[in-house]
Amino acid sequence: MTAVWVALGALAGAPLRLLADRLAVARRGPGSVLGILTVNVVGSAVLGALLGARGLSPAVVALVGTGFCGTLTTFSTFGYDVVRLVEERAVGRAAAYVAASLVLGLGAAATGYALCR
Repeated sequence: MTAVWVALGALAGAPLRLLADRLAVARRGPGSVLGILTVNVVGSAVLGALLGARGLSPAVVALVGTGFCGTLTTFSTFGYDVVRLVEERAVGRAAAYVAASLVLGLGAAATGYALCR
């Protein structure tokens, strides 16, 4: 049954990631990393909140944590974006993207955790 909960969560997370990325590209142009940065920070906040809340059923953790957050967030696209920016000789942008992702992602996770604890 856990696999069903994960799949149901993924049905929401994956399309939202695609939508956020396409909206960012449409507004900021090709090569924008804002959509991926946004979904990674939001996903970190949601997962932090989920893990901060105690006593949740394994089904909720599978649905929201693994399914939704797992498909909403993406480390592989983040990694690809960093490599692409470096190859385009936009090293400053790449470094800023890495720093922003780490600071904002960890901060969002910690805030979500603290708020729901």
